Order: sequence, then C-alpha cells, then structure tokens
Amino acid sequence: MQDSIVRATLRALLVPRRLLPILLVSVPLVAAQVRFSPEEPMAGPLGLLLCVICVSVAPVSYRVLFPEGLDLSHGGIRLLLYATVGLGVVLSAGVVLPKLLLLGPTFLTDRYSLAVSMGLFLVGGWGLGRDIGFEETLAHERARAERLALEAEQAQLLALRSHLDPHFLFNTLNAIAEWCQTDGAVAEAAVLRLSAMLRSVLAGVRAATWPLAQELELVRTLFELHLLRDPDLFQFTQEVEPGLESFPVPPLVLLPLAENAVKHGPAAGHRGPIHLTVRAHGDTLVFTLENPGASRGPREGSSGLPTVERRLALAYAGGARLTLSSENARTRVTVTLPRTGPPTGLTT
Repeated sequence: MQDSIVRATLRALLVPRRLLPILLVSVPLVAAQVRFSPEEPMAGPLGLLLCVICVSVAPVSYRVLFPEGLDLSHGGIRLLLYATVGLGVVLSAGVVLPKLLLLGPTFLTDRYSLAVSMGLFLVGGWGLGRDIGFEETLAHERARAERLALEAEQAQLLALRSHLDPHFLFNTLNAIAEWCQTDGAVAEAAVLRLSAMLRSVLAGVRAATWPLAQELELVRTLFELHLLRDPDLFQFTQEVEPGLESFPVPPLVLLPLAENAVKHGPAAGHRGPIHLTVRAHGDTLVFTLENPGASRGPREGSSGLPTVERRLALAYAGGARLTLSSENARTRVTVTLPRTGPPTGLTT
C-alpha cells in the first residue's frame, strides 16, 4: 500500500502543473545559493540536492502518514512524525552532508535558511500531498460514477427491453377465454402463439443481441395473434433484403413499433395493409414499418415510441435514429441502426 503511494506520488510530482510551480520555487533558491556562496564551488549542487530531497520526500512522507488526509484523531502523533521527518531531512541535507563533504558555509546551510527550508518542507509537502490525494480521490470518484452510470443504463435498458403492452396481453387472454367456449381450435392456436411470443420476450430480455430473423419472427407472431381475433383487421407483408437475417439487433426493439402500428392503425378503425421492410443502406440497416392512418405524433403519456427511442439511445450511445412521418393517410416509422451493431458495454 505504502509502496504504491510512494510511486504514485513521485509520478504525480512530474505532472507539468505541479512540476512548473516546483521549479519556480527551486530555481531561485539554487540561484541564491550560488549567488550568496561564491567561496564554495559545490554550493550549486548542494542547493539542488537539498531542493530535490525536500520536494520528493515531503509529499511522500505526508501521504504515507496521512493517506486519508490530515487527521489529528491520534493526538497529533502523526503530525509530530511528519515534523520529525522534515527536521531529519533538512538537517541531514543542510548540516550533516556538508560536514561529511568538508564544505564551507553556504546560503542555504545557514541556520536561518534551514529554518525557512523546514517551513517549506512542511507546507510544501502538505500542499503537494493534499493536492495529489484530492486528484486521486476525484479520479476514483469519477471512475465510480461512470461505473454506476453504466450500471444504471444497463438496468434501464433491461427494464425497457421487457416492455410489452399489458392491454394487448389482457385482450388476448380474454379473447382466448371466449374462444375456449366457441372455437377450441382457434383458442389452441392463440395459446400456442402467445406462449411462443412470451418465450421469445423472456429470451430477449436476457440476451444482449439476437439475429434479425428472431426479431422478425416475434413481430410476425404478434400480428398473427391480432389476426386470429379478426382475420380481416389488416394484411401484413414484409420485405427483407437477402443476407440480413443473421444481423445482430437489440432484442424486442421492433415490438413496441409493431404494437403501435396495430393499435393506432387498424385497431383504431384505419383499415389497410401493414408493411415492414428491412434493407441495408451503406453502413446502416434501415427498418421501415408502415401502417394505415395518419399519425399525430406521440401522444402524451404514450410509451411506444419513447421506449424505442430511449432503448436505441442506450444501446447505441446515440448512433441510432428513429423518425416518424405521415403521408397519404399512412404512418411510417423508420429505424436506422449502425451495421457495426450495439457497443458491447451497453448491451448486457
């Protein structure tokens, strides 16, 4: 733990926004050492060594003793240790070392200068160590916030994936109950289709992506259930460009659009065909779903289009588009997806 703090602190001292202020203080001190110690030729190297030792040891010792920031809960013992380390460093570099090297008196080894160096050690170490600690804490918190944001997006994407119009389910179950009394074959067919559809929905909720063919099969099952209740409600056709069946798409992304196409089209009294086309266009895959009846835009409180838009925004990080238009008493919804597929970090 302490070894990692030492390495991290020394690396942080070399960052330009810290190294520049350190040089702005150290260079004038070394220059003054040379200027006011003309008799001693080793004055410059000694001053440089004193600055390097103080700059490197002071923030490291502060961060080792106060890894969580300045804390006097231990009765100031750590603060006393910090001051002791500073005194030892300053006296070793400014008194003991010059004596061992038989150096004469210099500007920075004067007792008043040593007192100033001691103050710079304590204050500089506290300032630099505190700044480095805050920067690391901020980086950790940003990384944590990014992880939490991604987890929140994953949870929201999972919830949106499981969207299925409850009114459709209730209406289908009610119709099955009626068919059980009047037409057992139709009731059985409806139960099998509804069961297949729910199995697909549950599989889609758990999957990151699935083949386009599986998405289209779910949409067809939805339309077949509606047609079981009213065979003349609409005619469904689809055109899929060959070779796209295995293309990975977000599960259930077309289901709310298919629900809306029936709900606001044939089920609202606008009889006519529903047509789905899937084509590749450059680097994109384009889905177009048309239904009878002119759209007036998403209704207040509606969940179909907003659900798909939010899902696309989460799954493709803004790289997908959904457009809605009306022409000749028909509504067209177009979904454009990048052919590269959803980014893997947002699909689990």
